[in-house]
Amino acid sequence: MQGTWPLIEREQEFRTIQSALNPGGSVCGVVLTGDSGVGKTTLARLVTSGTDTGVRWVAGTESARSIPLGVFAHLVGPAVSSDPVTYLSAARESLLAQGDTIIGVDDAHLLDELSATLLHQLAIDRAVQIVATVRSGEAVPDAVTSLWKDNHLIRITLSPFTKEQSVDLIESVLGGQLEEHSADRMWEASGGNALFLRHLVEGARAARTLRQVNGVWQLRGRAAITSELASLLAGRVEQLQPDVLAALKYLSLCEPLDIDVLSDLTSEEAVEQAEIDGLVRIARDGRSLNVSFHHPLFGEVIRHGLGLASSRRLRGALVRALDSRPKDTPAARIRLADLALESDVGAIDPSLLGSAARDALNLAQVPMGERFARAAIADGGGPDEAELLARALMWQARPDQAEQLLAQYRLADLGEVRATRIGVLRVGNMFWAMGDSKRADELLDEVRACVTEPLLTPIVDAIGSACALFENDLARAVELSDDVLAASSPLPWAVEWAAFGGMLARALQGHGDDVAPLAAQARDAEAKTDGMLRFPAGIGEVLSLTLTGHLDEAQVAAQRYATFADTAQYLGWAMAGELVAAVDLARGRCTAVTRRIEQTLATLDTDEYSATWNFPAYLFLIESLSAMGLADEADIALARAGEHYGRQVAVFGPMLGVAAAWQAASAGMITTAIALANDAAQQAREAGQFAVEAESLHTAARFGDTTVADRLAELSGVVDGPLVGLYARHARASADGDGVELDLCAADFEKLGYLLSAADSAAQASVLHDNASHRSATVASAAMADRISASCGGLRTPALVRAAQPLPLTTREREIANLVAAGLSNKQIAERLVVSVRTVEGHIYRACVKLDVTDRADIAAILTQQRAVSP
Repeated sequence: MQGTWPLIEREQEFRTIQSALNPGGSVCGVVLTGDSGVGKTTLARLVTSGTDTGVRWVAGTESARSIPLGVFAHLVGPAVSSDPVTYLSAARESLLAQGDTIIGVDDAHLLDELSATLLHQLAIDRAVQIVATVRSGEAVPDAVTSLWKDNHLIRITLSPFTKEQSVDLIESVLGGQLEEHSADRMWEASGGNALFLRHLVEGARAARTLRQVNGVWQLRGRAAITSELASLLAGRVEQLQPDVLAALKYLSLCEPLDIDVLSDLTSEEAVEQAEIDGLVRIARDGRSLNVSFHHPLFGEVIRHGLGLASSRRLRGALVRALDSRPKDTPAARIRLADLALESDVGAIDPSLLGSAARDALNLAQVPMGERFARAAIADGGGPDEAELLARALMWQARPDQAEQLLAQYRLADLGEVRATRIGVLRVGNMFWAMGDSKRADELLDEVRACVTEPLLTPIVDAIGSACALFENDLARAVELSDDVLAASSPLPWAVEWAAFGGMLARALQGHGDDVAPLAAQARDAEAKTDGMLRFPAGIGEVLSLTLTGHLDEAQVAAQRYATFADTAQYLGWAMAGELVAAVDLARGRCTAVTRRIEQTLATLDTDEYSATWNFPAYLFLIESLSAMGLADEADIALARAGEHYGRQVAVFGPMLGVAAAWQAASAGMITTAIALANDAAQQAREAGQFAVEAESLHTAARFGDTTVADRLAELSGVVDGPLVGLYARHARASADGDGVELDLCAADFEKLGYLLSAADSAAQASVLHDNASHRSATVASAAMADRISASCGGLRTPALVRAAQPLPLTTREREIANLVAAGLSNKQIAERLVVSVRTVEGHIYRACVKLDVTDRADIAAILTQQRAVSP
């Protein structure tokens, strides 16, 4: 970490202060107001340090407040008279005798009356320029208040940093990307306060709760603060009345807390005083009133000062107070179990720990669920508690431990209900987490043999649907899913798994319009199953909308999952990121996709296991990197995806082929890219993935393939929604060389929100217009392509590169020229393209003739220059 913290730019405030300090202006300075630590003094000193005028700084303090002219004593010398008027006059003369100057007053609210009066007189006479800071919420001398009320000084209120400013600050210090989930927590904990943010980051680094994983900084565990900040805030704690401090201690261990509970534990007066002092805030939750800290870090300071013994005692008192209240909500059970585990309460109800573990997992709070499940097992829990712990282990990339835990129970000895729960979990763990689809199939058969109860067999068939889907047997997945969902009152687990298999299968088939009813059924069931399962299941709902042209609806769906993840822990946030990225990729927001997926994979992609349901994240990353022209980075991601590809993710084979095509195109191998896209289309067609077939053919058309229009026209009658029909129009216009129609397609793509396709269509139109010497049309199409590319954060697709600076080369000649520019030898190029060296030499010769150059080095120089000026 850097030794010093950089300044976050406050350009508007900086300029306002500069203007206010110009001699001869309508005012003679500025007053900066804001909370402690917001950056008032830092900004004031920064501005004044850049002026030619001398600056004299003074600082108001509590100790100097009782001394007349105390803060100015070192500037004006010893008192010449005990008469305040005479003393004030002498002080004024002494200051003015020092020539043109700027007076800086830090914490002007702490000035004694005589100092405030002197400052006011200097302002009235315009004798000096003044920069003062005042802390919000403090009593301010009238003479200081009148400085801005009477328009002698401009008043500027500094607000806390925005989340974006806070992230920029932290990333500049850490020297790397900060995970968005961690950024949210740190921003909320600091309140955007620069001082608090700095101490929070430094404290977390010292406590090693802030660590870097795969280039992404992640905060795990509680927010940590430095001892320095604890000391700064501890001064306020020491001034608290004993009953108020007692209330805050309880609140630091259980926040938010019902006002009646807190009042019973302390007193109503204590709670009222804490609110009056601005220490807590009270918010209505239905018919209840909940108390929470006004600033999160203040609670950390209170907790930091609690010893182990006092913490256990206070937690015990909270447990006894809350135990008599209703425990009919997950939040109530989780809170009570959490307090009880570290309290002085003797025996804990085993059923409470099991219920709390199940509640936590249903809310996707996986580490907390593991904690409760382990405690329940330690208190004598059996297979039910083992199942909960195994779920938590599976989601945290420890599937081998989960399997070892559950394998000790023979399904035939458990009874059908437990056999179903544990058996289905073992199947899912083996298939998705461990990637062993063959062993998972064997386990599934074993579960089927143990379960005959009509209410339970649909659960087994439902997970069979999801397994069939991932093995790319879409017809079987849909058949099993339909049978389960058509049953009379299927159990929630059956609905969730059946929707998982049925939604994604239909989305890939192109039957996106059929997914909405399944998604509605899944939402009704998901609150009673597993909070984490809804995220991989949700990919079917989101893709059903992105593959058919309904991006606004897809955005709403993805945001619903992201909103649920806000209340979960980091694992849920990471998995929701995959769904958000799917929509962003369709919209062409490649920079956002790359950042989000890198953060997702930093959390979910472990060295030993990379769960099957995270596989689409690799595909989204490859395509976004390729669209930005980052071929090498895309190649690394493609290799990583290839390492995890197998029967357990066969359903994503065609999509992997499309991603590989994008990577080849970004590396300049257009012919190879078109061939890969067409291969992916053939795979998709054979598997019945007609929506993916359409995506593959559209990709080929964007790379320059003019042979796919007829098949896309056929698919427009198979795949739901307006998107594939637009793909067919684009492909036909490209094949016919119709630049005007490509312009219209670009406008329609943009209207639907598919900006990548819009940019490529406009770029292709500009090339056709240029070939036809239609100058105005060329400029208009190119301008549209550039505008859209810029709105996406800068794209570098083959169509955009060609439009930016067209070269008189065929597709194959351009492809070989790109590889020459990349430094490959003729032999390496021949091996890469599976052609002879003589063929490569022939293409290089013809390229030299067309470009009027003499050798490979000249070709490389032209291509390098072209890349430097293209998007």
